[in-house]
Amino acid sequence: MRILRFRAFTRPGDPTSGNPAGVVLDAESLSDADMLGIAADLGFSETAFLSAIEPDAARVRYFTPRAEIAFCGHATIASGVALAREGAGSTVAFTTNAGVVPVAVSPERATLTAVETSVEPLGGVLLAELLDALRLETTDLDPMLPPAFIRGGNPHPLVPVAAGVLGRLDHDADAVLRLQDRKGWDGTIPVVHRISADRFASRNPFPRGGIREDPATGSAAAGLGAYLRQHGLVTMPAEVTVEQGAETGRPSSILVSIPPEGRIRVTGSAETL
Repeated sequence: MRILRFRAFTRPGDPTSGNPAGVVLDAESLSDADMLGIAADLGFSETAFLSAIEPDAARVRYFTPRAEIAFCGHATIASGVALAREGAGSTVAFTTNAGVVPVAVSPERATLTAVETSVEPLGGVLLAELLDALRLETTDLDPMLPPAFIRGGNPHPLVPVAAGVLGRLDHDADAVLRLQDRKGWDGTIPVVHRISADRFASRNPFPRGGIREDPATGSAAAGLGAYLRQHGLVTMPAEVTVEQGAETGRPSSILVSIPPEGRIRVTGSAETL
C-alpha cells in the first residue's frame, strides 16, 4: 500500500491551486474501517482507494473523513494522473460504486467520462429549506437558470444565483449538514453563477464531507454540463469552464465537454502536494 497526496483541477503556474485528494494504491489489504481512518487522518474532502490495478483498469472506492461515497471527480483525476505516472495505458476503466468510469490519463492531466447524468426540477418546500440553510433569498436566484437536482456520480442540488451573490455566500454549515444527512446527499451543494456563455463560477458547501467548502467538484461539474444541455443553454457540442475554490484559497479550473448526446466529460490537471 502506498499513500499519495495530490491536488487536482490545478491552474498552470499556481502552486496554491487545485483540490487536495488522497490516492492510495494497492489497497487490497485495507478494511472499510482502515480506509475511513486513512481518509480521516489525511483530512482531505475525499481519498481514493485503488485495488486490482492493471494497465487499463482498477477498482476505486472513495471515502470522505466521515463516510464512503459513490464517486469523486477530483480524486478520480488525481488517481488517473497517479496511474499514468506508474505506467498505465492511455485509458483506464475505473470500476466505482457509481458505475464504470473511463479515464483518459497522462502524467499531467486526465479526462473522466462521467456516469449517466440526470437532471430533475428542484423547488417548493425543499428549495425553501435549502435556501434558508444557505442563508439566501429567492431574490438571490438567477431568474434565467432554474434550480435543479443533478446527478453526475453523486447527488447535487444545483442553485444558480445572480451576480454578486457568490462573494457574500456564508452558509449555515450545521443546517446544511442536517439537510444533507436527512436527504442522503453525498455530493456538494453547487451554488453557481454564469459569468458568460462558456464560463461559470461555483462555490460548493460540503459539510457532509467533513469540510466547510469544496475547492473543486468534478461530479457537480458533470451534472452542470447535463443541466446546460437539457435546458438548451449551450450550443452543441459545447465546452464550459467552471472556476471554483478561490474563496477557500485553492483556486481551481474544471473543463466540461458536453456532446449533443451521451456522457459528459470532465478534464483537469493534477500535481503532487
